[in-house]
Amino acid sequence: MTTSFDPALDLTVTRVMKAPRAAVWRAWTTPDSLEKWWLPAPARCQVAKMDLRPGGAFETLISENGGEFVPHVTACFLAVEEQARLVFTDTLKSGWRPGEQPFMTAIITLKDHPMGTDYAAVVMHRNVADRDKHEEMGFYDGWSTVTAQLAELVEREEKG
Repeated sequence: MTTSFDPALDLTVTRVMKAPRAAVWRAWTTPDSLEKWWLPAPARCQVAKMDLRPGGAFETLISENGGEFVPHVTACFLAVEEQARLVFTDTLKSGWRPGEQPFMTAIITLKDHPMGTDYAAVVMHRNVADRDKHEEMGFYDGWSTVTAQLAELVEREEKG
């Protein structure tokens, strides 16, 4: 399924990573790896739940400045297509239960590229106000930073 980008409602980050799709997929779908890059450093991440199937839980916790871990993302996977696409939303939580504060749906796509992997994260919002709020919260700084951290991790692993 292809989703068209709507600049009035969606935000996106793309990058070519010098690593195969399998490496990028592992970094997204292995809790230990996700914890290394999912939040902008120096914040720390813990994966509370990662049930990689439609309807499965995706929950992460955040610790800033060495403080206690608190909820970060409470979401539900909508699609899990091996080495190609992950879709999750905070509109739902595991088991298709309604989320507490619906805000966004994220679509992560991985495609082959001559240099490695063409990576795209599209984050969709229900209205312009939510999109603008996410942008004001630092979407581009945050998502660009974690995308760079992901690229650094998988590229470093590829070099061995």
